[in-house]
Amino acid sequence: MTQTAVEQPVISPSSKGKGHHKGLYVLFFTEMWERFGYYLMIGIFFLYLVDPAANGGKGLDTTKAADLVGSYIALVYLSPFLGGLMADRYLGYRRAVILGGFLLAAGYFCLAVPGDMAMYVALGLIIIGNGFFKPNIGTILGNIYNREDLRAKKDVAYNIFYMGVNIGAFICNFVAAYLRNHYGWGHAFAAAGVGMLIGLVIFSTNQQVIASGDIKKEPSPDDMPIGKIVSLVFVPAIIAATLGYFMEDILHHTLFHTRSNDAFMFACVPIIIFYIRLYTTSKKHEDKRGLGALLAFFAVAIVFWVIYNQNSTGLTIWADQYTDRGMSATVEDAAKPLGMLQTVTTDPHAVTQVDEHFRAVTDASGKTLETQGPDPYFQNLPKDQWPKDGKMRLISTEIFQSINPFFIVAFSLMVVGLFGWLAKRGKEPTTPVKIAMGIFLAGASSLLMVVAASMTNVYLDKSSMAWLFGTYAVFTVGEILVSPIGLSMVSKLSPPRVTALMMGGWYLVNAIAGKVAGLMATFWDEFIDKKLYFLILVISAAVAGVVMLMISKWIAQVVKEKTGSY
Repeated sequence: MTQTAVEQPVISPSSKGKGHHKGLYVLFFTEMWERFGYYLMIGIFFLYLVDPAANGGKGLDTTKAADLVGSYIALVYLSPFLGGLMADRYLGYRRAVILGGFLLAAGYFCLAVPGDMAMYVALGLIIIGNGFFKPNIGTILGNIYNREDLRAKKDVAYNIFYMGVNIGAFICNFVAAYLRNHYGWGHAFAAAGVGMLIGLVIFSTNQQVIASGDIKKEPSPDDMPIGKIVSLVFVPAIIAATLGYFMEDILHHTLFHTRSNDAFMFACVPIIIFYIRLYTTSKKHEDKRGLGALLAFFAVAIVFWVIYNQNSTGLTIWADQYTDRGMSATVEDAAKPLGMLQTVTTDPHAVTQVDEHFRAVTDASGKTLETQGPDPYFQNLPKDQWPKDGKMRLISTEIFQSINPFFIVAFSLMVVGLFGWLAKRGKEPTTPVKIAMGIFLAGASSLLMVVAASMTNVYLDKSSMAWLFGTYAVFTVGEILVSPIGLSMVSKLSPPRVTALMMGGWYLVNAIAGKVAGLMATFWDEFIDKKLYFLILVISAAVAGVVMLMISKWIAQVVKEKTGSY
C-alpha cells in the first residue's frame, strides 16, 4: 500500500541520531496544555454541579450530577471514533488537531458563561473538539516513530508523551482551586480555555517539525466507504440511542438507572459491532491477527478504566464528603499562597438539604431542596472538632486529583528502571503480562478503599486522607503499566489504513468505562455501606486480570509477529 504525506515532510538533521525526534517534544507540550484544560474542567465539574445555586453552582443531587459527569466522560471519549475516521479519510492529522483544539478552547470559555444552555453548548463543543484532537495527536506521534531508525524507541516515546499528560493534570488542579475559591467557577473554567490556546500556539508554530507524522493513506479497496459507515454505524447508533432513551416508557423502568445511561449503552452496540466487523471482514491474515489481539485487549481494559474514572466520580465524592481535609497550622500557612484552601463555615447559610445518609432531599418534581445550615463538610465532623470562630480552612477537594499525576511523574522512572533491569537479565514480563499486572494493581487500589470504608462510620466521622493517597499510589503503578502501553499497542497492531480509527476504538473503551463509572456513581446514595461499592471494583479487576493473563501468550505472539519483539 502506498502512502503520501499531506505535505512533503521536512526532516531536520537533528531529527536523526541517538536522541528522540524533535516532534516528540512539540507533541509533548501540546498535549500537556490540552490535558491541563481537560483535567482542570473534569476535576471541578462534579463539584460545580452539586454546589448550591447560592454559591454559583448547579445545585444537583449526587445521582443527577454523576449521571451528567458520566455522560460527559463517555461522549468525550466516544467522539474520537468520528474524529479518527475524518482524519484518516479527509482532514489529515494536523488539521484535525488544530480544529479540535479551537473547539475545545471555545467550549471551555463557553462553560464560564452562566446558564444551563451555555453549559450544554459548551459540553457539546468540548465533546466534538476532543474527538478531533485526542486520537490524532497520538497517531502523529506513532507515525513519526514508525520510521526505521526510531521504531525501537516508540514505547519510550509514548512514555515521555504520557509524562506531558500528567504534568498538565498535576498543575491544573492548583489553578482550579485558586480561581474557584477566590473568583468563582467561571474563572476556573476559562483557565482551561487559556491552557488549550497555549497548546495550539505551540502546535501551530512547529508544523514542519511534525509534518512527517501527518501521513494521509491512499484509499484501499478494502476500505469501507464513508456512506456505508454512516449507514452501518451512525444511523443504527442514533436509532438505538433513541430506543434506549424511551425504554423507561416501554418497560416503565430504566435498565441502567437513568434515561441517558440507557441511551448511551444502546448506542454503543452498533459501534461495537462495527469494530467486530473490521476484524471479521479483514482479508489479510496479518491484519486480522492484529485486530483480534487489539479487540481482546480492549474488552479486558474496560474494567481498568472504570476504576480509573472513579477519580471523577466515586473518589471525588469520597474526598469531598467523607475525608478529613483539615490540616495543621504549618501546612495551612504553606498551602495558603498556592490557593489550595477552601473556607467552610458553621454560620447558617443556603446549603443542600440532606438526610442522615447524606442523600439530597428533593421535591415532587425532583428538584433539590435547600435549607439554612452549616457547610455540608460539618455533617460528619464531630462537634468537638468544629472551629471556635466558626470558620475552617480545608484542602480543596480537587487538589486530591493531583495525587495521581504526581505519582505518575514520581514513579515512572522507577518502574521503567525496574523493567530495564529485568530486561538485561532476560526476565522482563511481556507487554500483555504488564497489562494484567496493571489491572490487578487497580483492583488492589480499590481494595484499600474497601478497608477505609470498613474502618470508619462515615456518617458520624471522617476518614483519613492517607487512604486516598494510598489508593492513588497503588493505582498509579498500575496506570503506568497500562495507559501508555495501550497507546503503543494500538500503533503497533493496527493496520496502517485504520490506525486513527483504532485509536478511536481505544477511546471507545474509555467512553464505555467512563459511562459505567458514572452509572455506578448514580447508585452511590443507594450503597449505604460504601465498602460494597468499592468491592464491586475489586472483584471485577480480579476477573479481568485473570482473563488478561490467560490470553497474554497469544497477544504477545501477535505483537512479536508485527514488531519483532514482545
